[in-house]
Amino acid sequence: MKISIDGLHKAFENRIRLGIMSSLAVNDQVDFNSLKEFLELTDGNLASHLKALEKEKFIGIKKSFVGRKPNTKYFMTKAGKIAFDGHLEALENLIKGISE
Repeated sequence: MKISIDGLHKAFENRIRLGIMSSLAVNDQVDFNSLKEFLELTDGNLASHLKALEKEKFIGIKKSFVGRKPNTKYFMTKAGKIAFDGHLEALENLIKGISE
């Protein structure tokens, strides 16, 4: 049997980016510190993965202030949802042994 990996998106191969997108898939928006705590990452590590997803236009950013402190929230864009849903479908097909 031939196994097809068509449809898997390279941007989601990394477990951290997969975690970010999974978190954003079930939440309308998530702030930086919540993502950092949830994924147990350093500021720099999380920032670099967020930048990679932002570059692909899979996530968007909303900056605001809470009192005097800056607050950065992230959300999944329409393009991100389409790409992530396609990636998940390809994973499901791979697990089920369905080839196209």
